Amino acid sequence: MNRILRPTALVVLLAALGMGAAPAGAQSLRGSRPSIERMYQQAQNHDLTFYRTGTGVRGAARDGDLVRLSGNEHYRLSGVSYPYALPSARMFVQRLAAQYHARCGERLVITSAVRPTSLRLANSADRSVHPTGMGIDIRKPRASGCLSWLRQTLLSLETQGVIEATEENRPPHFHVAVFPTQYRRYVNNADGENDDDGRASTRVATRGSGSSSSRSTQSSRSTYRVRQGDSLWDIARRNDTTVDRLRAANDMRSNRIVPGQILIIPTR
Repeated sequence: MNRILRPTALVVLLAALGMGAAPAGAQSLRGSRPSIERMYQQAQNHDLTFYRTGTGVRGAARDGDLVRLSGNEHYRLSGVSYPYALPSARMFVQRLAAQYHARCGERLVITSAVRPTSLRLANSADRSVHPTGMGIDIRKPRASGCLSWLRQTLLSLETQGVIEATEENRPPHFHVAVFPTQYRRYVNNADGENDDDGRASTRVATRGSGSSSSRSTQSSRSTYRVRQGDSLWDIARRNDTTVDRLRAANDMRSNRIVPGQILIIPTR
């Protein structure tokens, strides 16, 4: 499995942006055995299920343990056999795709999500986390500027300890493992006022000011944590949007929400 090394220029750029030193062992997009072990250990720490069959995946989706990746105006799926992932992984896709679309003018392409062990690929690692739903594969952009932005953004998130990312060549894609607890904390943290590539943004107020910002950046969306007694209609009304737009932004197939759930709030 061939992998591309992180460009030296990128290291200089990240230092200039003040992103700081990476946690030990998570310093590049180059794959390695320790990288695979970190992903696997996170799956173990979160007590995730390694689904063996498609039937198991579909059952987990019915139970709400996995959620559907349906695609939206910011991302699409290509060749994905099982379009399901952990809720945190779907949130990662939605946020990253909105930023990517704003900067590149095209949708992000997801090529794999949960993949049961019965569908293990010949070139996959023996401890792949794809069967858990925390793994996402992203097609590498052809445009050099978009590719550089995506590398920088994934590396920024990796240095913050919320994902583990590997750049691969056969086929050309990025494999990303999203660490559920760490990523949710990152999104909810005050530092979440930055885009995932580390750039400052001005977000729409989380609770219904009705103001909006430029659609050219991820700052055009905010997030909201569902509270006891909330309904999708109430959340839509307070944030000057509609139930249909909320469902589209969050890949929801029904109006069902639960306390603690994180929703992306679309712009007006």
